[in-house]
Amino acid sequence: MPAHEERFEPGIAPPAGPGGAAYWLVFRKGELLLGPGTGLAAVPCAATPAALGLAAGRQHYLGTLDGRQCYAAEVQADAVVPAGLAPASLRATIMRGDELVSALAGRAWQILEWDRTHRFCGACGTPTEPHPQDRARQCPACGLLSYPRVSPVVMVLVTRGRELLLARKPGYVPGRYTVVTGFVEAGETLEHCMQRETLEEVGVRVKNPRYFGSQPWPFPHSLVLAYEAEYAGGELRADGVEIEDARWFDVDALPDLPEPVHVSRQLIDDTIARIRAR
Repeated sequence: MPAHEERFEPGIAPPAGPGGAAYWLVFRKGELLLGPGTGLAAVPCAATPAALGLAAGRQHYLGTLDGRQCYAAEVQADAVVPAGLAPASLRATIMRGDELVSALAGRAWQILEWDRTHRFCGACGTPTEPHPQDRARQCPACGLLSYPRVSPVVMVLVTRGRELLLARKPGYVPGRYTVVTGFVEAGETLEHCMQRETLEEVGVRVKNPRYFGSQPWPFPHSLVLAYEAEYAGGELRADGVEIEDARWFDVDALPDLPEPVHVSRQLIDDTIARIRAR
């Protein structure tokens, strides 16, 4: 279990009465407002957004971190940022590699976006209301419940002896390669998705999948599930749409790889270490 999951206790209902100073994950125009410093010290801490000089609109209770309350909030796009705070993109915040702040910020952003995009019932158009017990919005007319959306993505690193199958998507960082990924379709198992994506995108079949780990990725609401699998046949070729280039790379002659914060890089590094240890 990641360290931040041991320290964070999720919650839905805020405590009754004054709760003392809390962590506020405040977004303006999709950017997170942070103070100076690094790590958790950069997250604004106050009893209310007003105490920070902010007039927050939508707010959501997230839970507690080390016993301190945590909230997500949003301010108007034209809100003046108080002295001592500065906007930072969510992606840049995650790329800084602070697991704790990234996890809190990603959770806050996904909940705020879910709330923003589910103000009306998708079945009958009636304005929705917060559910009293669950993290959900409920239609008072037809009863439809809408929970925060999570979109599963399967990621697979295919191996062939000492070689790794790595690919490039159009628009990716020049010279950088990563693993094959794809969204799970309705009615599909993770294993079926893995087989389909590798066959569609790079023309190969896989066998003996081994689960590595997962990572929430809030762009906009993905959960990445990472696997290693062995090559089972097929001629490598990029599909020219999702993938512009795909190659076999020896573990001692690798291209530029994703940043260490990505579970794809962690999967690659772990696989390389095991191959070299054989």
